[in-house]
Amino acid sequence: MTQRASKRQVHLGAHFPGVNNTTVWRDPRAGSQVDFSSFEHLARTAERGLMDFFFLAEGLRLREQRGRIHDLDVVGRPDTLTVLNSLASVTTHLGLAGTINATFNEAAEVARQFASLDHLSGGRAAWNVVTSSDAFTGENFRRGGYLAHADRYVRAREVLDVAREFWDSWAPDALVADPATGVFARGITEVEHHGAQFDVRGPGLLPRSPQGHPVLFQAGDSDAGREFGATYADAIFTMHGTLEAGVRFTADMRARAVRNGRSGDELKILPGATFVLGDTLEEAKENAREIRFLQVGPEQAVAFLEQVWGRDLTGFDPSGPLPAFEPEVTSDIAQGRTRMTKDPRETARTWRELAAANGWTARELVVEVTGRQQFVGTPEQVAAEIDEYVQADACDGFILVPHLTPAGLDEFVEKVVPLLQERGSYRTEYAGQTLRDHLGLQHPHAVPSVRATA
Repeated sequence: MTQRASKRQVHLGAHFPGVNNTTVWRDPRAGSQVDFSSFEHLARTAERGLMDFFFLAEGLRLREQRGRIHDLDVVGRPDTLTVLNSLASVTTHLGLAGTINATFNEAAEVARQFASLDHLSGGRAAWNVVTSSDAFTGENFRRGGYLAHADRYVRAREVLDVAREFWDSWAPDALVADPATGVFARGITEVEHHGAQFDVRGPGLLPRSPQGHPVLFQAGDSDAGREFGATYADAIFTMHGTLEAGVRFTADMRARAVRNGRSGDELKILPGATFVLGDTLEEAKENAREIRFLQVGPEQAVAFLEQVWGRDLTGFDPSGPLPAFEPEVTSDIAQGRTRMTKDPRETARTWRELAAANGWTARELVVEVTGRQQFVGTPEQVAAEIDEYVQADACDGFILVPHLTPAGLDEFVEKVVPLLQERGSYRTEYAGQTLRDHLGLQHPHAVPSVRATA
């Protein structure tokens, strides 16, 4: 089977399902979020499907609702980098992407951690750079709650600047030590950085890793977040799900990249997406409906409405209409998560109109408004729709979020991947060893980078 070079190639990543209303905890096939076998199963499946990377999200504090641990959200997942380094030993090509917060971590430490992962995996490391101004999460850290919302990306920029200085402090041919004297000989530059967030001095602890820099992911969608991603990131994890929204978002991000002195093709746009398959479209739709109502049970529906209404809704019946009273605009009933909407009262008005127009109960409304992009249909239909998005430049591919841990990706790899290959838009074998190879990204030292001084 040969690929048609004229077609844009689909890039796929595998997201390990975690919290919120994506994972179906009640399904008897649902497995552990702690046992290494769960991570290994999903990663091996993704590699069998020739996917670019395995993706782990991160949480730094258990979320709370109404002052209690939010029991519908508890995961207790092991440390991200521990999991990824372990997966490096049971995979050979699959990229390993971890979410690490730039607000609550030290630049030198994170630089060393990802350089270590890149070395141990043979060049497959990726860092999803996220930020936080959440004082609740910050209480777990020495600098708890100190960072103003507007300063999130100020710090993140300096974190990446310092990390790159450490990654670049060893020349490619640097000698670790002089064989005769045992002292450092040449090719190692001392990092000296004095800035608002960091005051550091000393060389990096590791030689330059196979990729030079790990692949950088970013997911912020504010104007500051988009500008940060267009300046620094190699790939953008986005939730812009429809074809039209994807085309607009991708065009905007590529234009921002160009304004920052980069080629628009340097930036890979990868929305998160779920999928549900069936032998017929009708069967797939019925499967999708069943899954969504398992994801959003009565308890989840009430918890979600509390986050929007900012009130204790104990005793509220989600099988009836939405609350008739107005939301509390300033309430912080949910801790450890971003509030679902910036304007709760406008959201309530819109939702009431939607519910009235469609005859939805409160739970049915939540099911509809909380669903991320889904590909629903036969394997042939899903493959065709994924291909359509990529060929229309609505994105470069997708980060797939299965609803089951750990076997939720199996059916996609068995049934959809071969059809994408037949369409000539998906690889039939890995062409390189590193994640940069898989994504078609240049090595950061191949040409002078304007990002070093951005």
